[in-house]
Amino acid sequence: MSVREIQSPLRGATICSTKSRRDTLESTADEFCEAADTSLLPVIRVDAANLLRVLRQLEVIAKRQAPRIALKAKGSILLLDLADILAVHAEGNYVSLQHRPTPYLVHEPLSSLAEKLKPYGFIRIHRSVVVNISAVEEIQPLPTGEYRLRLKGGKKYLVTRTYKHNLRDLAELWVGSERLCG
Repeated sequence: MSVREIQSPLRGATICSTKSRRDTLESTADEFCEAADTSLLPVIRVDAANLLRVLRQLEVIAKRQAPRIALKAKGSILLLDLADILAVHAEGNYVSLQHRPTPYLVHEPLSSLAEKLKPYGFIRIHRSVVVNISAVEEIQPLPTGEYRLRLKGGKKYLVTRTYKHNLRDLAELWVGSERLCG
């Protein structure tokens, strides 16, 4: 439903709210508001103008593009969707972005880029590798206490013992594997 569809019926309307149904009935008796339905417990008092403002803000949020990163590479500035970056690994003073379909080499320290990407679902799994958690398809425990991750596209990365605690962020729900990363 768009803002325009609800704007005209709400013009001048007020949504009344009280703590309990009894208070709602008392409010309607005092002509504080007309109650169309008193069977629901009220939650909040909002006027139509505020409701429309909130709905407009929600529309803007819904239309936003997926998070993107701007990076300087090959003499220009590229805008890449973060969802298309599978992994980032260090190569000397550069980092290689494993981007679908084309990898990019960027002059920036891995530690700096890892911090920038962390809020967007990237985790450090090795001193020289950061992966996008949404790209991980499989975790394979190794006898050494390390793990091997398989990402979309089949690429595999080693998770060292130092960074294995970060694997907890890979899933919100672990079933049958509570001690996997403990």
